[in-house]
Amino acid sequence: MDNFGFIHDKLDIKILILFILRRLPGSVDPETLLELCQCDDGIGYFDYSDCLSELVATGHIAEDEEGFAITEKGARNADAVESSLPYSVRSKALKLLAPVEERLRRAAMITARHETGESGCTVELAMGDGKGEVIRMRLLCADEAQARSIEKKFRKNAEGYYQQIMDLFLEQ
Repeated sequence: MDNFGFIHDKLDIKILILFILRRLPGSVDPETLLELCQCDDGIGYFDYSDCLSELVATGHIAEDEEGFAITEKGARNADAVESSLPYSVRSKALKLLAPVEERLRRAAMITARHETGESGCTVELAMGDGKGEVIRMRLLCADEAQARSIEKKFRKNAEGYYQQIMDLFLEQ
């Protein structure tokens, strides 16, 4: 099958993967990374998968439970070579990156976790604004199921809960 995109060899695919990861504020899940890398019609899944594995093996990319993130080594190398990507591929990748970048940036500013101890299950919730923390609270929960529910709701609407709490305190 003919490849109709601008990217055809493994080196270009690796550069594109690093280009994308370098612009994200944190780890990205494998499915999202694949979607972002398919901004060029010349990239096949198996070539992409091989390149990703090689970048992890060489220490350019780190893999954790949340997905993939660029390492310092990967960022240095990407900075040196990303200008070799065709302009149209870079432009298309940047357009696709914008909503993912915003979602990851927001997620990085919200903390929701729980722990079970002697006094029961405690959930800790916090939210920052990019400059610092604006709210942090610890709540005692009936059980882990309740704690997980609170975490999920807080992650989904942290800004709304913050506003409601501020409205309660500022009511006259």
